[in-house]
Amino acid sequence: MNAKAIVVVDSREKDPYTFDPARVEVVRCALPAGDYSLLGLEDKVSIERKSLEDFVGTVIRERERFRNELLKLREYEYACVVVEANLADILSGNYRSGAHPKAILGSALSLIVDYRIPVFFCGNRQAARLFVEQLLLKYSGKVDSACQPHQQ
Repeated sequence: MNAKAIVVVDSREKDPYTFDPARVEVVRCALPAGDYSLLGLEDKVSIERKSLEDFVGTVIRERERFRNELLKLREYEYACVVVEANLADILSGNYRSGAHPKAILGSALSLIVDYRIPVFFCGNRQAARLFVEQLLLKYSGKVDSACQPHQQ
């Protein structure tokens, strides 16, 4: 494999992921939008990470602030939101907010349809961390051939 991918972690990210040091070098600085990007592509690629509680709070109580973030993100070549929870966690109301699960689901669908920003429900923090790492490696072209689908 070539040189490591250089992942930029937003300096405001409170609990950043720890990536595989053999594959990823991490630098911290303020990103224009999102929490994770690639060095040199900070205005083109962005991943917004959310815990379940943060996602619910953001789409319900901090809607206007998040809308401004989404308006920036939808101009990127690639942007997405990664949630450290399953969709079942939302539908069963496994969060502290009193918001109705259908309101949370509707907000997630709005991100996908209205802003063209995919939302990935990754199950838990560890799965979300691996997903973000692999997504950034894929985008940077630094994925091992073992991770590529077999060509026939």
